[in-house]
Amino acid sequence: MKAGPSAKRISPAPSAALPVTAKRQAKTASPWKKYAAIRRDLERQRKALLAEAGEGLANPNGQEALPDVSDQASAEADQNFSLRIREREQRLIKKIDEALDRMNQDTYGICERCEEEIPYPRLKARPVTTLCINCKTLEEQEEKIRC
Repeated sequence: MKAGPSAKRISPAPSAALPVTAKRQAKTASPWKKYAAIRRDLERQRKALLAEAGEGLANPNGQEALPDVSDQASAEADQNFSLRIREREQRLIKKIDEALDRMNQDTYGICERCEEEIPYPRLKARPVTTLCINCKTLEEQEEKIRC
């Protein structure tokens, strides 16, 4: 049977697909490929921080007994500064580990507050971030209000 010009064409029913959320979209895109450069940067940074920490442990600047009081105070100030830097590095290592874990769980790049996708340029600039720029701005405004 030939279908003529008057034959009715049956078109497929419109799909009832649900809107794709950023979270679902991020999971469907291959996070290993999408964030490979960021992952490499984080792993390099983590390795460098751990190596630096290892050097600090291998060559500790022990507390010396200096004869001059001002030299002693200066040495203590230097040691306190070094300790603050090490604490910051420890916190950064922890944030890097958390970011790598989020990559492994396919939740990296998703804002923890609004669950929207964090733009790649923001992730590239601040790879340990957990908030999109809008949510981070709101958080900072809320902190100002509390203080």
